Amino acid sequence: MLRPIGEHELERVRRWRNHPMVRAASFTTHEIPPTEHARWWAAVRADPCRRVLVYEHGEPEKTPAGVVTFEGLGAFDRSASWSFYLDFTGLERDGTLLAAWIGVERAAIDHAFGPLDLLTLHGQVLAANEAVLALHRRFGFSESAPYLREIDGVPREVVRIRLEREDAR
Repeated sequence: MLRPIGEHELERVRRWRNHPMVRAASFTTHEIPPTEHARWWAAVRADPCRRVLVYEHGEPEKTPAGVVTFEGLGAFDRSASWSFYLDFTGLERDGTLLAAWIGVERAAIDHAFGPLDLLTLHGQVLAANEAVLALHRRFGFSESAPYLREIDGVPREVVRIRLEREDAR
């Protein structure tokens, strides 16, 4: 399940985002200090084309376990880009990380083609992040040929992913 993020959750979200595994798979890899996080949140709140949602995982009681971001909402072609990250520490401790990966992907796709009424969902993944690319393939995403993007002064291969509403699994 996805729900709006609450102001009281911002520090927890920053902690999840600063986990070394999340940073290693991101285009911004430095540890994010509170001031930078506050600027990011202010920009999100001011931008009607962005949504940042909390992913809740588990049964019967749902626990905050990750973040899903949609950007570019309101585009003429009803498309948007998305990304996600999870609470690695908590999910690994509980032994539910793999289930949460599958759950967040399903929740994001359902939200994109349900409440957001998108026709196309797209994103970008580091080519070296084979586990996430395999997850996206499992849900029907197509991939483009990798392109180079500079991250921390180093060229890295990035794959564009895309899912059309009619191809969603």
